[in-house]
Amino acid sequence: MRLIGITGGVGAGKTEILDFIRRHYRCRIYLADEVAHLIQQPGHACYDKIAALLGSGVLKEDGSIDRGKMAARIFVDNELLKKVNAIVHPAVREYLEHAVEEARADKETELFFIEAALLIENGYRDYVDEMWYIYAPVGVRKERLRQSRSYSDEKTEQIMQSQLSEERFRQNCDFVINNDASLAEAHEQIKKRLEAYTWQE
Repeated sequence: MRLIGITGGVGAGKTEILDFIRRHYRCRIYLADEVAHLIQQPGHACYDKIAALLGSGVLKEDGSIDRGKMAARIFVDNELLKKVNAIVHPAVREYLEHAVEEARADKETELFFIEAALLIENGYRDYVDEMWYIYAPVGVRKERLRQSRSYSDEKTEQIMQSQLSEERFRQNCDFVINNDASLAEAHEQIKKRLEAYTWQE
């Protein structure tokens, strides 16, 4: 089984790339953001710690964490953000490592993908077998986010400034998918990279 990390800046098209891979390869795909959301639910790994740290003011009536309220608290307080990340990131890593072990044991999964914008910063470079960088120029990414999420250029720029530079992404990745034109072209790059693995129509 090949363990692959997929990363890239906001608007690069990681979701579309993974949708293609999901349809055509014997694989498992985990998105770190979805795992983080799961483990913050009541009864899961991070819930009690985050509720204790942030207080009842970030909880909904049903007791679950209101992500909007939590974001409003932590993104204006860098120290609080660091504390939340110190709770969530190790728990996400533990969850993913367990999932990888399960996939290796089933002897059927050929490819296991972990996707996150912060894979490199969170130390996954030495964990995965290879790291992929999904690239698209800044102008293309801004237009995509304007169309798909109604982001202003200012909001997109703010997010981009908080992420790694293109140079840093390229330095830390083994394979670059140029997703700056048609998806068909990006798909051909993936097919060439994964030609040793099962292709499913």
